[in-house]
Amino acid sequence: MAERSPEVPRALAMLDEQPSVRDFLARAVTEHRLSHAYLFLGAPGSGKTEAALALAQCIVCPNDGCNNCDECIRVRHRTHPDVRVIEPESATGYLVEQVRELIDDVALAPVRAKAKVYILTNVGLLRREAANALLKTIEEPPAGVTFILVGRTVDSILPTIVSRCQRVPFKVVSPDIAIKSVERAVGANPTEARIALAVAGTPERASAFLSSSSRRQVRRLMVRTITELAHDDDWDVLCSARALVEAVWESVGRPASGKKGRGKTEDPVKKALEERIKGQEDYLSRGAITQIEKSVKRELTARERSGMMEALAAAESLLRDVLTCCEGVSAPIVNQDVADAVERIAQSTCTGGAVRALEAVTNAASDIAHNVNPQLAFEVMLLCVKEALACPPSSR
Repeated sequence: MAERSPEVPRALAMLDEQPSVRDFLARAVTEHRLSHAYLFLGAPGSGKTEAALALAQCIVCPNDGCNNCDECIRVRHRTHPDVRVIEPESATGYLVEQVRELIDDVALAPVRAKAKVYILTNVGLLRREAANALLKTIEEPPAGVTFILVGRTVDSILPTIVSRCQRVPFKVVSPDIAIKSVERAVGANPTEARIALAVAGTPERASAFLSSSSRRQVRRLMVRTITELAHDDDWDVLCSARALVEAVWESVGRPASGKKGRGKTEDPVKKALEERIKGQEDYLSRGAITQIEKSVKRELTARERSGMMEALAAAESLLRDVLTCCEGVSAPIVNQDVADAVERIAQSTCTGGAVRALEAVTNAASDIAHNVNPQLAFEVMLLCVKEALACPPSSR
């Protein structure tokens, strides 16, 4: 006899691209058989982080994930104090200090809900020393604490971590399904969805990208900068690099240096710290606040790096379209909103030039990942792209 489908909480109902995952988590929620630690495994774009947040809603919501209450809304907006989404704060992975601060936080009582959830992304970057610091906490967390680890494959994650979690495999989502997911999430048209996926990478991030006017402005500025390179001198290129960096800063909530309104420029670290410890000021020691401040600084740095990478992804997408046109490939380009500019660049360059321009973007991404000053990385990239795209027609 076939097993009956479980009643699906509204928070999990959105996982229709992953029906097996949806039903598995729904059964665990409705039957009150939640594990203390999950490992969500699958390719980028398969909705793992989206599913982790949906499960977190079910855990902290007094109605098992109604998707409408204040708790659920806060989780969805990533502002719930008892649901932490944690990412590697170093180019090489999770820091041991970062993990130790997490362990200290686990020991604290929930602020709003009756439970706490920790979502760790990219756990393939949880190196041995950091993983060892986390092992016992994952294996035997305090009552009411749930860990959701997100990674690609079992092979990329330390076996000691894998053995302490319940594995949840996600199937690969096709590009067409990813596009439709973004369309449904934010009411985008297919062209907007394709562009957002090219820039942000996953449906969840693409939806967030389309919902952010400042992030969309970074993409527009990068596209305009590249399409105007042929007419810019070196000084123009340096100014464009500076403008791009400041646009990214604005998109992640950091004031551009030298910009002041009335009074002093707001300190983004101070603002984020106040939000993090709100309601706990009287219970935290000065040493604990100092440690949280260090963590906030690292998180802001990671957000800035992510913003820079997103800008570079926009450049890569545009240049891939140029390469597609140079090669005469019949497949439609991604950046349909600037199709004329793509065609114009393709007519004035060659396949080799487009390839070298893409290599310049890849090098810039590598530089930023290794903590090279973003403005310097952008300056070098733009100058190299300008030179690469200027290859003479005779070299085609």
